[in-house]
Amino acid sequence: MEPMILRLQKLILMSLMVSSAWAGLPAEQPVTLKPSMEQRFASNLATKFLTNWHYKDTRLDDELSSDILDGYLKLLDPNRSYFLAADIAQFERFRRGLDDALRHSDLAPAFEIFNLYSNRVTERVEYAQVLLTQPMDFTIEEEYRFDRTESDWALNQEALNEIWRQRVKNDVLRLKLTDKEDEDILTTLDERYENLQRRITELNSNDIFQFFMNAFAHAIEPHTSYLSPRSSENFEISMRLSLEGIGALLGRESEYTMIQSVVPGGPADKDGRLKAGDRVIAVGQGMNGKMVDVIGWRIDDVVDLIRGAKDTVVRLEVLPEDVGIDGPSAVIDIVRNEVKLEEQAAKSEIIEIPREGLDPVKIGVIDLPVFYLDFNGRALNKPDYRSSTRDVRRLISEMQAEGISGLVVDLRNNGGGSLLEATTLTGLFIDQGPVVQVRNSSGRVSMEEDSEPGMAWDGPLAVLVNRYSASASEIFAAAIQDYGRGVVVGETTFGKGTVQSLLDLDDYAPTDSPSIGQLKITMAQFFRVNGGSTQNRGVVPDISFPSAGDPQEHGERSLDNALPWTQIDAAEFRPEGDLSQMMAVADFRYQKRRDVDPEFGWLMSDIEEFNAEQGRTSVSLVETVRRAEMEEKEAQRKVRKEQRGDGAALVPESEVALTDEEDSVNEGEDEEATEEDDTPDLLLRETARIVADMIELGEDGQLLSSEFAIVIEKTDSGTIN
Repeated sequence: MEPMILRLQKLILMSLMVSSAWAGLPAEQPVTLKPSMEQRFASNLATKFLTNWHYKDTRLDDELSSDILDGYLKLLDPNRSYFLAADIAQFERFRRGLDDALRHSDLAPAFEIFNLYSNRVTERVEYAQVLLTQPMDFTIEEEYRFDRTESDWALNQEALNEIWRQRVKNDVLRLKLTDKEDEDILTTLDERYENLQRRITELNSNDIFQFFMNAFAHAIEPHTSYLSPRSSENFEISMRLSLEGIGALLGRESEYTMIQSVVPGGPADKDGRLKAGDRVIAVGQGMNGKMVDVIGWRIDDVVDLIRGAKDTVVRLEVLPEDVGIDGPSAVIDIVRNEVKLEEQAAKSEIIEIPREGLDPVKIGVIDLPVFYLDFNGRALNKPDYRSSTRDVRRLISEMQAEGISGLVVDLRNNGGGSLLEATTLTGLFIDQGPVVQVRNSSGRVSMEEDSEPGMAWDGPLAVLVNRYSASASEIFAAAIQDYGRGVVVGETTFGKGTVQSLLDLDDYAPTDSPSIGQLKITMAQFFRVNGGSTQNRGVVPDISFPSAGDPQEHGERSLDNALPWTQIDAAEFRPEGDLSQMMAVADFRYQKRRDVDPEFGWLMSDIEEFNAEQGRTSVSLVETVRRAEMEEKEAQRKVRKEQRGDGAALVPESEVALTDEEDSVNEGEDEEATEEDDTPDLLLRETARIVADMIELGEDGQLLSSEFAIVIEKTDSGTIN
């Protein structure tokens, strides 16, 4: 490690150099990037495809040009921490001209904007490193606004300096709160800022071209994108290696790399500690490798660190979704491995719901992580080819033999999969009929139908979903809802009702030209059999569980330029029944249980804490205040842990104990016992209770009528929602 005195001398020397640069002398500037002829050709092809083949009627005009400029600036400087207001004013001359530039394959505006951005990053890094050499007073009453996405651009250099002074001070304070030594803090942050500079200077013209073309594509619709030759290769690797690695999909949130989803059956999923919404702040190789700070890194650079050979260890330092930027963070070690189909396959369990004076009612559960299908095996007509429909049919039969009276299909975190499987799986629960309508860019509507008569299960049914249930999951849940075949329980789903195709631009280029990338373009949209779309709105549950955050800030609804909800004519179908009265009573019973169940009380408290953190855009820069906040949160966690214990003291003996997530909090428990514990989680258990209520109400029509009358009376009097 470089001695502290040498590092300080280096930074002080840099301070003098930067001061000279700001005094009017030219500072060292990054290399100016320019577009290539291949990129001009690729932009010409992409422009034609995007404006003629996209599902959305797209016009390359001044309005789209304005959206492209805003999107490009947001992509480069999302937190408004580099560009000055004068820079943005200078870019205004492009606002109504990018459409004309694209028509003529003129990429000069995109590269001019980026080159200035690169210069601004260099200035900020140099200034941040100088600030590290200066004393900081953590007793001064001031706040650092870490979320500047809606702020005005800094008016001048002095205003931007102030923003960065507070940013660097906060970076130092965050590390002080983890009890790091001063020298370690200086080393960590100096390296962080140097890495930021390095990543910008290592960008090449292909990267800039991809940034701009994605600003163009996303100005049309969020699931449309351009993949550069490098990204195309990484995409193909990710498709091949989606079954090898840690099994996590990464995204970007401000300056953090965020876990968007965890691949079912993958190493991260089996480990259980890494969750969607967690923010990765450092990555280390092996059990003892140095932790590399990745705050502010590009996603593909973080992916390069996380990706690795099977049976090797990677360590991730993460900020959990429910904590603020101060943490506490957690280090998770994961062995990279292969995600086997068997581990993503449907699984079953049986939950017993007690009944006073009667035997417990058995509720079967199907956990389906993805809609999977062995396409090659099906095409070759192999008798044993795997599919989610085949496996679910078998599991239902096995549970029927054990005497189940109701069924839950758990689609939480199921991001979709095979459209054919969504159709055939629905066919297990309806007799015959249409399942989903598909409209292409020309307006032609086709139908996916279940043509096989009969049902594998015709009894009480619930579909459990959450905000990460998407695509094929939404098709299935919507069909079950529209047919009146079962009750949908949980959160409003993601809202992705579109279909994308991958176009290889190399297929349209001269054979001797270098690779120019691929275009992922939205070509069609799904519609329910009732004519409504799953797009944007998602599937709204019949019975809603508590949900953290603003629903409008999650899923398709939160994405810029997402296609709106719309509808077409309903398909001809025959509903299986009307469950409205039964659902109203079941919902009323659920709400009564929720009000007295201590675990729901803990859940609501967790949600309140999460919402409070989500609403914050700034933090105090007073050390005593920040430490007090940390200690208060830690005390709350300790109390919560003591209250929960092993679940026996606060939950009736007839009830199931802790959730899987809660088990992971209880350090010191026997790992083997935890892994073998197959008790359901809180929301799954409650869904099983709802199905049990439906069974009871269905068996006793008089009971249903009397309780429904009570629900109507209380609703009219305003005592329930």
